Amino acid sequence: MRLGIFGGTFDPIHYGHLLLAETAREQCALDEIRFIPAAVSPHKKAQVSQSQKHRLEMIRLAIGGHPQFTLSTREIERGGVSYTVETLEELHQENPDAELFFLVGADILPQFSTWHQPKRICELTTLIVGQRPYHQENDLGEFLKNYWKEDRPETIREIQVDNPAFGISSREIRQRIAEGRSIRYRTPRAVEIYIETHQLYQSEQGQREKE
Repeated sequence: MRLGIFGGTFDPIHYGHLLLAETAREQCALDEIRFIPAAVSPHKKAQVSQSQKHRLEMIRLAIGGHPQFTLSTREIERGGVSYTVETLEELHQENPDAELFFLVGADILPQFSTWHQPKRICELTTLIVGQRPYHQENDLGEFLKNYWKEDRPETIREIQVDNPAFGISSREIRQRIAEGRSIRYRTPRAVEIYIETHQLYQSEQGQREKE
């Protein structure tokens, strides 16, 4: 089994996330992509604005109907700061015969060395890197040479996904909502309606609301 792992805060999930996941699924022949929202991201401790309940429901709405997209709540159930390496260790033990792939945007590579146990992450999984607009194509070999054997960066280059340019970010969506601007066609309509119904991201007070 070729299992793709897609972590993040998803605050909120949007078409950029979904397009990267679908492109990776198709180009890398993945059997499943598991969305795993963080309870607390070590790099975004003060940035998550919506509760776990709302973020989970928006993911469910966004991926509903896709037979190869699934949602895992393991990091939220585990609580505390969510470290990717801990999640990958659990998945490796639970699925010893599965080949694990971890989806990331190319913009995170310069910060990869600051992640918790990056070398172990690279031992447990193969990174699928999606290029993002406004970021120059990164030299994966240079970023990853300290974490893999010599042949591994070349493998990663071969499976780097050709992700269409899609300049959408969760931060932009939150800002547009706070300013009263449209987010139509930036996230699935079901997610947009959910945000409107629950009045998410509409003010600083709302952004800090926790449940």
